[in-house]
Amino acid sequence: MSSQSQPQLPPNAAIAPEKILQATTEQWFEYAVRVQPHHTDYSGTVWHGTYLTWIEEARVEYLRSMGIDFAELVKLGFYLPVIELSLCYHHSIQLGQEAIIKTRINQITGVQMNFDCRMESPNTQECYVTGAVTLVAVDREKGKIMRHLPPTVRDALINLI
Repeated sequence: MSSQSQPQLPPNAAIAPEKILQATTEQWFEYAVRVQPHHTDYSGTVWHGTYLTWIEEARVEYLRSMGIDFAELVKLGFYLPVIELSLCYHHSIQLGQEAIIKTRINQITGVQMNFDCRMESPNTQECYVTGAVTLVAVDREKGKIMRHLPPTVRDALINLI
């Protein structure tokens, strides 16, 4: 055995990015919908897949309201796919009813963005669905998760904090 000491690795903080973006928002973004016939099953109850579509629409509009346009991200070579999704159905919504889809950023850590979502009656007396969605930044050309958020996304989110 050699008496030489092992080289010391730098602490994790020394190799971490200069600034890790971490954020949480308290304010909900609201997106209104009205149940149309094509949203429902044969009984006039909203089909479960429709809730996913509405959550996606609300989240995309929320990001657009912050200056993050999905079409522009794609043109720049990035996208933000859903990597995890969970929903809890509390009450069904019927044909002709209105609902408010609320979404907000729960947490941003590195290139991962976690969103909360809720669907409520317009008077907030009834909660229809609650859930969580996780996105991650991916480089389209390489097909790999990015090390950092695209500058367009990072800058818009920094303004949010």
